[in-house]
Amino acid sequence: MTNTLHRYGNAESFHDDYIVFAVPSRGKNDENCIPKLKRFLEMAIEFKPVGLGDARHGGLYRSSSKLTPRAHWKRDFSPDFRAVIDSVDQVNPVSAIFDNLEAATNFLKALKAADFGLSVNISTSIDGAKQCCCAANQPRHSLGYSLGFEGDLQKLPNSQVLTLTTMCGHGLVSASMAKKMIDWVKEGRRTPEQAVTYLARFCSCGVFNAARAKRILEDARHHME
Repeated sequence: MTNTLHRYGNAESFHDDYIVFAVPSRGKNDENCIPKLKRFLEMAIEFKPVGLGDARHGGLYRSSSKLTPRAHWKRDFSPDFRAVIDSVDQVNPVSAIFDNLEAATNFLKALKAADFGLSVNISTSIDGAKQCCCAANQPRHSLGYSLGFEGDLQKLPNSQVLTLTTMCGHGLVSASMAKKMIDWVKEGRRTPEQAVTYLARFCSCGVFNAARAKRILEDARHHME
């Protein structure tokens, strides 16, 4: 089970969204597992992920209490993969986010060979996950499926906003912030690359997919044009 199940979109919209988790189980396989979690992230870098995440400290883009709100708009946008790896200091799930099936599949093959003894979850479309497992010759243990939204759906934000906000499974990317970034990109006040880093900083576990978010923002701008 993972909170990334609730990402909004149809199956096709996840063609650039593959999240691979390493999940230790407390009291079962967590002894001396921090080096394994760090190695998991280091191995992921070899396959060019678009993001790394540590459930305790966040992802590539992080907020900071040492900067004023105004300074946040001018921060360095460069992703820091090493900082995510170095920050892993507790037994928590870690993740690697990829924007293509080939990279996710090759990473899964490498993980199978490494045999860390940790649970590995893949979050994407059902077909995408199936292709990853088949290519790695790894039988799927179980499947989690989100049934989507129910109730008065007219009160939900539009699909572009939902796609952005639900990429943070903990609900820390607000609809108002996502809408503002869409509007700013449309108005030319920020580039999609800049807007993505602002949104990603709020995701506390680092599973916000910057590549998918950039695509959503670019689609919004082009649709306007």
